[in-house]
Amino acid sequence: MFTDSSSPSQKLLSRASSASDEDSQPLAKRPRLSADDDEDEEDQPLAVRMHHSTAIRSDVGAKAQASRRGGKGASMMSTAHTAPVSIPPPTGEVQAEMNGEISSVDGADVAVKMEEQLDEGQLDRLATGVTVDTSMASSSGAHSGLKPEKPSVIELRKGVIQIIPVENDGQPRSHVILTNLKTLFRKQLPVMPREYIARLVFDSNSKCLAICKRGYKVVGGICYRPFPHRGFAEIVFFATASISQEKGYGGLLMDHFKAHIRRTYPDMMHFLTYADNFAVGYFKKQGFSKDITLDRSVWAGYIKDYEGGTIMQCTMLRRVDYTDTREIVAQQREAILTKIRQMSRSHEVYPGLPQFREGAPEGVVVDYRDVPGLRESGWTPDMNGKPVMKNTELSIMNRLLSEMQNHAASWPFREPVKLSDAADYYDVIEQPMDLRTMGEKLEASKYANLDEFADDAQLIFDNCRFYNVEESVWCKQANRLEKAFKESLARLRDL
Repeated sequence: MFTDSSSPSQKLLSRASSASDEDSQPLAKRPRLSADDDEDEEDQPLAVRMHHSTAIRSDVGAKAQASRRGGKGASMMSTAHTAPVSIPPPTGEVQAEMNGEISSVDGADVAVKMEEQLDEGQLDRLATGVTVDTSMASSSGAHSGLKPEKPSVIELRKGVIQIIPVENDGQPRSHVILTNLKTLFRKQLPVMPREYIARLVFDSNSKCLAICKRGYKVVGGICYRPFPHRGFAEIVFFATASISQEKGYGGLLMDHFKAHIRRTYPDMMHFLTYADNFAVGYFKKQGFSKDITLDRSVWAGYIKDYEGGTIMQCTMLRRVDYTDTREIVAQQREAILTKIRQMSRSHEVYPGLPQFREGAPEGVVVDYRDVPGLRESGWTPDMNGKPVMKNTELSIMNRLLSEMQNHAASWPFREPVKLSDAADYYDVIEQPMDLRTMGEKLEASKYANLDEFADDAQLIFDNCRFYNVEESVWCKQANRLEKAFKESLARLRDL
């Protein structure tokens, strides 16, 4: 079963929120100091910052053009003129500069060929048919596959941000950070009750890790409850400011959280959390899984069993330094590419089919099995199985399932019917179906197309109306959800 919007089960990343509270001072009386301009601009959305910078460039360009005209005519609109025909076309260095072949006077970059940006290892990889990311050629590091650092890592190294562990120890500094954390969670998780957030953040049994920027301005944080004697910790809240998510604060915070747990609780290797549908993908990227390998007797009764969320588990590896995953991934990538280079045959070029050469007779039928290089690529006749589902249909099914799970009328259909609620249900209904089962089938790629997915959804509504009385609350919810489902299905199919 899934909970309603007021349930405290949704405790993960939210897409709609603001970074921090504005000062209580009225806007007209608040001074604008130059020292705070950068911070204020950084807190603005990206579209506003781009519009602001474009307006500044346009204003500067207009002033420069006016100053070149000079005199009283500088403030007036200039009339259009036709270029004189006596001016010859550019030649020599001027033409080369306009074509980007040499540096211009203002210091523009010289056009450089892609091959000149690659080192010997990348050139060798390119020659053997392995794709090369040229953006990594200029990046620093021992390995050519080392990805550029995210802005969050650079800010942490330069001291712009700091990651501070905090708990309710009665110190004024802790109270300030916890209050800012509470405000962040309240804004990023708008459906969570304020009192519930405040109670858990300030609970003496809860611990927190906060990303503080320029003092005690909290731009990200995690609240957790450790159970050292059970060997696991529960992540209660996790959020970052919406304007800072593109900088990689979420991944940085999770990596340092794992490192912090390892230092503080050496025997604690497992994390559990309840993720809503929008945050499942993020937690999967951070090493969480829906497969709970931790025995239920270890955690049952210690964390609240929320409805409407997906319980996920993460198990740490002792040999991994989570604060240096960038270097680890680069080494693994290089090792894999080395193996690929040893087995790759993508650089081999096979002759084309004679049927397509000049002078070949028309109407010749080509057997695809005769294409040179097809069998060498690993193709076998048994690969001609059922067609692969289109990515578009898969995206539509995921979206439809998410919309149904979040719909207010879906609460009777989110989980399989329990025998304690209807003892004879499975004697009456031959093909039971629910939203959780549909999600499991979708994740296991058991739907060949969108029609099969829609048939299972219709089966939920038909089963409900067959088993229950027409005027019952369950049939009413089924009719509401069916109407919303069909409207969404028709809309998405027309896209």
